[in-house]
This record gives sequence, C-alpha cells and structure tokens, in this order.
Amino acid sequence: MEATDAELMCRFQRGDLVAYEDLVGRYTIRLHRFLQRLVLNAAVAEELTQDTFLRVFLARERYQASATFSTWIYRIATNLALNWLRDSRHVRQAASLEALTIFGTRMQIPCPVRTAEQDLLELAERDRIRLAITALPERQRLAVILHKYEGMDYENIARTLGCSVPALKSLLCRAYAVLRGRLIAAPEPQNQNSLPLYMVATNCS
Repeated sequence: MEATDAELMCRFQRGDLVAYEDLVGRYTIRLHRFLQRLVLNAAVAEELTQDTFLRVFLARERYQASATFSTWIYRIATNLALNWLRDSRHVRQAASLEALTIFGTRMQIPCPVRTAEQDLLELAERDRIRLAITALPERQRLAVILHKYEGMDYENIARTLGCSVPALKSLLCRAYAVLRGRLIAAPEPQNQNSLPLYMVATNCS
C-alpha cells in the first residue's frame, strides 16, 4: 500500500530523505502547474516550486501529522507566490500571451462531434475565460484557481488562504460575479450564448 503524504512527512521528520524525495516527486508537477497559473510566468513558477520544497525541508519539524499535508504545502506555495506578485519590482501583464497557454481545460465539456469551426470557437471561448480570470484581483484569482483547477474543497481552500469558510464563499461569489459580468460584456464567439456552467450555477446565497 502506498504511503500517505502524512506518513511520508513523518518519516522525513525522522531523517528519511527518501520519503522527502517521494513527496517532491508527488507534488512537483502539481505545484508548478498551480504556481504557473497564479504568477503567469513559467520560469518564476519553477523557482517558486523549488523554494516551496526548500521551505518544506527547513520547516519539517513544524509539520504536525494532524494537518493535511497538501493544504500545508499549498499554503507555503501560495504565500511565496503572493509575495512575488506584491513585489513592485516585477512588471506583469495580466493579458500576456503566456497567460493564454498555462490554464488547463478542465472546465470545458467536449463536444461529441467536432468540426474545425467548433474547435476555433472553443479556443476563443477558453481564451475569454482565461483572460477574465487573470484580470481578477490576486486573492479572487487564487481562490478560483484552487476551486476550479486544483479541485480543492472549501475547507482546504480556506485553510490555504488563511480565512474562514464563509469568507471564502463570499470571496468566490464576488469573483464569479465579476467573471460573469466580464464574460457577458465582452465580445463572444458566434453561437457561444451561454456561460460556463460553474459560473451560471454559482450564486451568493
């Protein structure tokens, strides 16, 4: 049976470096993908991923087995990314070409019959959504990425962001409301007359 994250971390705390390497292998791709979506820069995301694992190494004694490891490491990565984003020395463009290539396509529902025109329309719709997400304030963008791309539940996202679950739901509600408004107002591809289901279904109740 494969060891859990918590078991590997506890073994690492006892000096098992192989357990640490297993955790690095288990989370490197996930963290890099998450950070790349957040900072919109592949090279920076790679550096932040390495910094995250360095922090894990240095802070191993502070990890408690009762905590969810994934939430703990995502919080470390999130804090590093937010610090980078807030550094005024970095010049970023929310609508950069790179931003159009780093978001996944999990939200898209495939059409059983494909045509060249449908493929082009779908690509245009994805780009509208990606640009709208990258233009959100950083905490709203982070919440949406964790919720819809990383598949985290409300409780783990709240822990990652250091807020309560009600505060998180309010944050997501505002983010999705902004996205709905921008996507409705922005020019949309022909025949794309509906918003993504998760935006339509999300409300502030």
